[in-house]
Amino acid sequence: MRRCVLRCLGRTLLAVTLFSPLFSAQAQEGKTSFDVLNLPVSSHINALGGNNISLVEEDITVMYHNPALMGQEMDKQIAANYMRYVAGINLGGFSYAQAVRQHGTWAVGLQYAGYGSMPLADETGVITGSFNAKDILATGLYAHDITSSLRGGISAKLLYSSYESYSALALFFDLGLNYYWAEKDFSLSLTLKNLGGQLKKYESQRISMPWDLQVGFSKTLRHAPFRISVTAQHLNKGHLPFEKVDDEGNLKKVDKFVPNFFRHLVFGVDYIPNRNFYLAVGYDCKRKGDMATAGRRIWSGFTAGTGFRVKMFGIGVSLAQHHANGFTFMTNLTADLSPFLSR
Repeated sequence: MRRCVLRCLGRTLLAVTLFSPLFSAQAQEGKTSFDVLNLPVSSHINALGGNNISLVEEDITVMYHNPALMGQEMDKQIAANYMRYVAGINLGGFSYAQAVRQHGTWAVGLQYAGYGSMPLADETGVITGSFNAKDILATGLYAHDITSSLRGGISAKLLYSSYESYSALALFFDLGLNYYWAEKDFSLSLTLKNLGGQLKKYESQRISMPWDLQVGFSKTLRHAPFRISVTAQHLNKGHLPFEKVDDEGNLKKVDKFVPNFFRHLVFGVDYIPNRNFYLAVGYDCKRKGDMATAGRRIWSGFTAGTGFRVKMFGIGVSLAQHHANGFTFMTNLTADLSPFLSR
């Protein structure tokens, strides 16, 4: 059975690899909207480079990165997440999951991104007041155990954006598969993210949607308490060029095969001496290139974090540099309510 599942999943991944250039040929390199969809919700995943679709943990916040990572082991788990972003931006939310019969699990979540108060000016530049901007994301998820090792999941995301007098409403779907070999602690995943479009536009102009095709795996070493993760993202885009500052201080565009290849990859390493504690570091090659300026060459792209569990509670914290203006701080708090709700 395991060989059959691996063979089928391998063929799927091969098809994705072969046909992704066809998708990327039609993908536009222009700026997309609704980038809040790509911000991490899990502090553990944020510590592993900001994206990971194969992390099998009893933490429901990982479901936002791949709905197939959610399972019955998360029954009656609740979570709160908070991120202190740059420029006074705050992101936070709540999540809850519950098992359904023997093989299913559903969950709901609400995420809020507040961008603070901003000055409002007329066409001549005269300040006339101020306005607030925000994004609100409501998510419903369902995952099902197809076999003892293979799980599929789907999430529906309703996003409301409000910037001054402009507002938009959009509906997106994530599809995910995860194969987990428990004896080897090996996880392999495939996801299609942010499939959908606008229900209500800011204006009449059409905006490109941030859909993404991703493949990833995680593997714990056999004789050491370390877990290695590699996530390939933006596979629907063949080219990910960036600008780099040369020794003379000039911007130089980089669009070569090797940099493009690595800019699709996110690397992560966990130190997990026991199931109640972890230390994590990560590296996002694309983020490193995007912030390769004279003042941001050392730490850009690197992330780090830690987490521990005490009885029914779990706490995680992480640091990352999502923007050239500084570091971001993120924390998660999870709680298992089954001892109380099962009575």
